[in-house]
Amino acid sequence: MAVTRMLSDGSVVTLTICYKLFCCLFVYQASRQAAGIPGITPTEEKDGNLPDIVNSGSLHEFLVNLHERYGPVVSFWFGRRLVVSLGTVDVLKQHINPNKTLDPFETMLKSLLRYQSDSGNMSENHMRKKLYENGVTNCLRSNFALLLKLSEELLDKWLSYPESQHVALCQHMLGFAMKSVTQMVMGSTFEDEQEVIRFQKNHGTVWSEIGKGFLDGSLDKSATRKKQYEDALMQLESILKKIIKERKGGNFSQHIFIDSLVQGNLNDQQILEDTMIFSLASCIITAKLCTWAVCFLTTYEEIQKKLYEEIDQVLGKGPITSEKIEELRYCRQVLCETVRTAKLTPVSARLQDIEGKIDKFIIPRETLVLYALGVVLQDPGTWSSPYKFCPERFDDDSAMRTFCLLGFSGARECPELRFAYMAATVLLSVLLRRLQLLSVQGQVIETKYELVTSSKEEAWITVSKRY
Repeated sequence: MAVTRMLSDGSVVTLTICYKLFCCLFVYQASRQAAGIPGITPTEEKDGNLPDIVNSGSLHEFLVNLHERYGPVVSFWFGRRLVVSLGTVDVLKQHINPNKTLDPFETMLKSLLRYQSDSGNMSENHMRKKLYENGVTNCLRSNFALLLKLSEELLDKWLSYPESQHVALCQHMLGFAMKSVTQMVMGSTFEDEQEVIRFQKNHGTVWSEIGKGFLDGSLDKSATRKKQYEDALMQLESILKKIIKERKGGNFSQHIFIDSLVQGNLNDQQILEDTMIFSLASCIITAKLCTWAVCFLTTYEEIQKKLYEEIDQVLGKGPITSEKIEELRYCRQVLCETVRTAKLTPVSARLQDIEGKIDKFIIPRETLVLYALGVVLQDPGTWSSPYKFCPERFDDDSAMRTFCLLGFSGARECPELRFAYMAATVLLSVLLRRLQLLSVQGQVIETKYELVTSSKEEAWITVSKRY
């Protein structure tokens, strides 16, 4: 995942995070010697190559350029810390440790939010991770009808529009994601639309500063913004504390994500942290996955037609059930290709706990190692026609194995992405049964790479009724 919290190997996802943040995460001093690894020297003594990253626009864009210049294993500097980035599947295979249990996206967000409750005990961390994953499984299974209801509400809204009306896709997908996540994670309190709106406002403030304010140091330079961020985080925590207390003392018919944590052997702070992490990440990953999927479907009409035909064949005119949803194989390929083409979560990382070796290069202990997933996802040595949106590429078992290795599917798939896949599958099934999704002529969608990849501006579509 990674966010994506992409790899279950004890790593920390790092996308747009400044040297100051890395000082919080990793307090060890690193040698200025780059161990003979190709790369660039520090631009500034204090900040290392941080100015180069800022000038590139994002860490992902910086890494694309660095790997193009120097190859699959490259080095640069976060302040005084040596960083090594890995940019092909072959070198990633040499470094990934499948036995690690800590989740990178969770670890990164906890550091940003100043959460410090991990015990350091491997068995306790493993137990907590299993509770987290089971919480996702249980809330999806128990709330399928709710997910379907929210999808049908959005369909009804779009059916009411004249065919010439432009639909604000990003706004609608974020609203759908917010309603889905808040009700399935935190319960019936969020059936009240005003509660969802308040949550969305605070979520937006917190997520914006995580994605941007920590990169350029601007959050610490603005007392007003810092207070807004802290107030928003405090309000989110206050909501969660209230819900934790209610769920501990009540008997509810609806099983939500937080219930799985309450029923486990966790204290209130751990429950709060894990629910906060899942809520923050799931909202944005679900919203962006749905947005990009619809964007690609409006661009590639033949793929949309093929997906509609699968939905029509599998679901027919009858009710949509969780069992039938699982049969939508091509839909899953479309979503996987959406993650790949959009580079949904472009970077993850881990701290090198012991000295290691990648190819001929020695990686010193306590080096920060980045997994340049956005680079790997469009590596022509791994993917044929890497810039083409082609869901059929996942007919090939080797392509899916690579995707699983990177943490976008299979056993390493992050819980937030698993939630997003299900939400997007249900939503697309409901929408495409009744509507044809159309692009707006002349629109150019520019990409913004932060913790999760998004469009720089609103994306617009139109819809046409099938019947």
